[in-house]
Amino acid sequence: MHNLRQQFIAFSVSTGVLRFGEFTTKAGRLSPYFFNAGLFHEGATLGQLAQFYAQTLLDAKVEFDMLFGPAYKGITLASATAVALAGKGHNTAFAFNRKEAKDHGEGGTIVGAKLAGKVVIIDDVISAGTSVRESVDMIRAAGAEPCAVLIALDRMERSGTDGALSASSAVQEVSREFGIPVISIGNLDDLFSYLSEAEGEAGADPQLAQYREAVSSYRARYGIA
Repeated sequence: MHNLRQQFIAFSVSTGVLRFGEFTTKAGRLSPYFFNAGLFHEGATLGQLAQFYAQTLLDAKVEFDMLFGPAYKGITLASATAVALAGKGHNTAFAFNRKEAKDHGEGGTIVGAKLAGKVVIIDDVISAGTSVRESVDMIRAAGAEPCAVLIALDRMERSGTDGALSASSAVQEVSREFGIPVISIGNLDDLFSYLSEAEGEAGADPQLAQYREAVSSYRARYGIA
C-alpha cells in the first residue's frame, strides 16, 4: 500500500478514526464501517492529516487562491491544510464561518482572509451536501468563486432510502449541482482494497476477512456504479 490514498486509509485505521463493526449512519443504514474525522484530535495526527489534504489538493492540479472551512469541523481542517500547504511552498490564505453572526467588533459571519478569487471548500465528508451548499452561497455572496470541494473520505453511496435509491451519490450530486469537482483523499474503493491487501499479509487480523465481505455486501447494496 504505497500510494497516497491507501496510505490515508491505513493511517485512518491505525488512529481509530476508521473503524469496522456495525454502525448506524445518518440515513439509518447499518454500515460495516464508520469514519469520524473528529477523532483526529491530537497535534501529531492532525498535522499528518493536513499533509494528506495538502498533497491531495496539489496532486489534483486545481487552480485555487484560498481555502474555506465550513463550521465546525471544516475550521480546523482548512487552517491545518493551509499550514501544510505553506510547508510545501504554497502560502495560502484561508477563512471560515461562524454559525451565528457577530454583532460587535468586525461583525459578520466570516473569519480570516477576505473571500476572493477561486476558493476550495475543505470538509471531512459529504452526507447530504448541506454544508457545501451553505458554503457556496457564502462564497458567491462575497463575489468569490467556489472552484472545488476537498474531503477526506468519499463513501460512494447512493442517496435516498431503500426502495427509492438514486443513481447518484451525494458527492456526485454536489459536483453536478455546482459544476465543480469534489476531490477526496480516499474512498470506498480504497477502503476495500486496503482490506483485501491487509487480509493477505502475514499476521493479519483474522477479522479482516469478515469485514471485507461485509463491506463488499454493503457496496453492492448501496454503492454507486
